[in-house]
Amino acid sequence: MNIKLSDSIDFIQSRAPMTPVIALVLGSGLGDFGSHLSNAVSVDTRDIPHYPISSVPGHAGKILFGTLELGGRTTAQLVVFQGRVHFYECNDLEKVIYPIRIARALGAKTLVVTNAAGGINRLFVPGDLMFIRDYINMTGENPLIGARHAVEKRVRPSFDSAMLAMAKRVALEHMIPTTEGVYCWTKGPTYESAAEIRMMAAAGADAVGMSTVPEVMAAAQLGMKTLGISCITNMATGISKEKLSHSEVTDTANMVKAHFTTLLTEILFALA
Repeated sequence: MNIKLSDSIDFIQSRAPMTPVIALVLGSGLGDFGSHLSNAVSVDTRDIPHYPISSVPGHAGKILFGTLELGGRTTAQLVVFQGRVHFYECNDLEKVIYPIRIARALGAKTLVVTNAAGGINRLFVPGDLMFIRDYINMTGENPLIGARHAVEKRVRPSFDSAMLAMAKRVALEHMIPTTEGVYCWTKGPTYESAAEIRMMAAAGADAVGMSTVPEVMAAAQLGMKTLGISCITNMATGISKEKLSHSEVTDTANMVKAHFTTLLTEILFALA
């Protein structure tokens, strides 16, 4: 463990002496899920040494520790990241994946990552919840370049097929409509052009966003199993005739909050 990471871990454990099993990253407009934790301990990321700070609305900048409790059921110990830092905010992938390194160093072996995404698949509508089956990296960037043991451990970053199958069963059991597809990662901060969206569709992408993929890459190298969920908050440029805005992203996330909360809660219980 490097010195910076060690400093961060020491500070966090001084405020929250817990050992999480599951890490959860909450994307744009989805951070309210953290309010459902029981006996939660909150750590403001601005107080953590070396921790990257998000500047995007809808990202609270807090790390929560606790469990979900409902009807006599309790989840495993969780560490919940309310918000993330995007590559376009810092131009430093090490900062982007720093929360994942934190989660693993604290003890988490499973990662559930969520995001707000633009719909490319024309069968999608805003408000759909999409399980991420695979991804396309269109940035030309890789957070593992130069990382220790990156060459010796050439992992294939991917989403865990068993977790995906379980999540689909949970959605079916609770009658929560979901879809499944391929997520395309772009750098941002601008939304994509209509021509770029046509290219992504031709490449097999169902949704597009500016996060998640580097986190999945880092988690794979660290030996974590990962499940990804996108909230389709808008249709992408050229598919939607409306002007895109970040407020549309957060408004749609609020609209599907009930379904998202139920789905995520039941998945976390199933992982216990």
